[in-house]
Amino acid sequence: MKSQITRILVVDDDRQIGSLLCGYLSDFGMEADAAYDGTHMRVLLSNARYSLVVLDLMLPGEDGLSLCRWLRSNSNIPVIILTARGESSDRIVGLELGADDYVVKPFDPRELVARIQTVLRRANAPDPQEPRSSEEVQFGAWRLRRTPRNLIDPNGLVVALSNTEYRLLDVFLMRRGQVLTRDELMDAARGRSVEAFDRGIDLLISRLRQKLREDVKDPRMIRTIRGEGYIFDCRDVIQ
Repeated sequence: MKSQITRILVVDDDRQIGSLLCGYLSDFGMEADAAYDGTHMRVLLSNARYSLVVLDLMLPGEDGLSLCRWLRSNSNIPVIILTARGESSDRIVGLELGADDYVVKPFDPRELVARIQTVLRRANAPDPQEPRSSEEVQFGAWRLRRTPRNLIDPNGLVVALSNTEYRLLDVFLMRRGQVLTRDELMDAARGRSVEAFDRGIDLLISRLRQKLREDVKDPRMIRTIRGEGYIFDCRDVIQ
């Protein structure tokens, strides 16, 4: 059986860097195309199916953060953002917008390859091995469809989820009523091989709460247990 081709879209306004990265990725059996701005990126995405987008934040015109927001609103494709060493705030915002990981410039291309492989393994990995009675789970007025990975709001509209957000919500639903530590949630949502920073899981939780339209000051479904972690408190769950 023919193996699935891993196709990467590199978005960087530096044409030399884009060309070099595409060539390097091809050495690892990946097909890669380069886009140089948001318009070019959208054209390529409309004409081909990509496994992952590597997105530089510093772009002319529409910047990488805006493009990351657009990608997350329109697809579930994994995104790795490229940031300069001093752009810690942009890195955090990128993760809040739904990026799956980040790489800091300057970087060893081998690190980028490792990150791509890790994110793709996580995106394509089977869910935690616990039996499910349905491909759809209803909690309150919300529904989570496991195939495809869609969140449906109370009005029947699809709410886009990144791979990390999906995995985080799924583990909350499977282990509802249990206090989960930050390490347990990081394992489920991002994978321990991904370098985490102190606020990583808290940002993911904040992002998921926003998608679920939780009251920031008084969240009801995803509650913080001080000194321990988080608990998903929803008794009206149908699987």
